[in-house]
Amino acid sequence: METGTALDILKSALLLERRGKAFYTAAAEQAKSRPVRELFERMAEEEERHIGVLSDQFASYRTRGAFAAPPADRDPSGDVAAAVLTRRLSESISAASFEAAAVSAAMALERNAIRLYADRAQSAQDPEERALYQWLADWEAGHLELLSKVDREVTEAAWNDNAFWPY
Repeated sequence: METGTALDILKSALLLERRGKAFYTAAAEQAKSRPVRELFERMAEEEERHIGVLSDQFASYRTRGAFAAPPADRDPSGDVAAAVLTRRLSESISAASFEAAAVSAAMALERNAIRLYADRAQSAQDPEERALYQWLADWEAGHLELLSKVDREVTEAAWNDNAFWPY
């Protein structure tokens, strides 16, 4: 693979993760309820972990011309969900609030990350690069699943509260 292409993808991935961390940090600071603040703080921590992994990969590729194996120390799905997804979280978000808008925006960020990583995993020729991007895509998919669940619960609560159901 051409060095510029691999490094460019890594730079794009790092920028994407830094933007995600900045977004989650700002959302945590703006959140009015503790459960929502904790959700966004954990998401910012996850993005920081991604930045670290990608920074290590960037350094490896830049100095050795090769990717390192991705970390194998955790299952990339579900840690955040297990730590923060509680009924209190969904109940503390109003459907028309900043927090609900932030969840929706976060879902878009996660979809973009999944698309970038999954596309790169599919097109990568290097097995370590493919493994790295698949690992990241799976991790981001876990984030999207969590956020989607919160969004569904908030939406359904709003529908119930406003008698939007036809029965």
